[in-house]
Amino acid sequence: MRTLIVAAGVIIGQNGILVTQRKEDVPHGLLWEFPGGKVEEGEEARQALRRELKEELDIEVEVGMISDAVFHFYPDHPVLLLVYHCRVDKGVLKPLGCRAFRWVDPKGLKELAMPAADESISDRLGSESFLNGPGANLR
Repeated sequence: MRTLIVAAGVIIGQNGILVTQRKEDVPHGLLWEFPGGKVEEGEEARQALRRELKEELDIEVEVGMISDAVFHFYPDHPVLLLVYHCRVDKGVLKPLGCRAFRWVDPKGLKELAMPAADESISDRLGSESFLNGPGANLR
């Protein structure tokens, strides 16, 4: 079974951390997640994240250093989730490839239904070291 590599962005704004809601007709439908998506074969993870955020939200981002990685074995496939701090460079958020988006206080993340890999990141987001770690200055 092949491991899916997924790149996700933590975008911190004045109103909290950006999360997106998956569309209803996809795996983990209607759950909330950190925006991003699958890294295609031959693609570098940061480039994949820039591409996915453009496709999903119509924004261009600066991607910082990797700040976390989570491996989770879902029943249908294992996932390696690579997490990067990002900053929006251009664009106005539009839910093109997701059902919705919202800005959430780090403590409010625990109230959202999320896929297991994203929950692991959510649990760590309140920590001082994560919010001030590598790439966190991209705000």
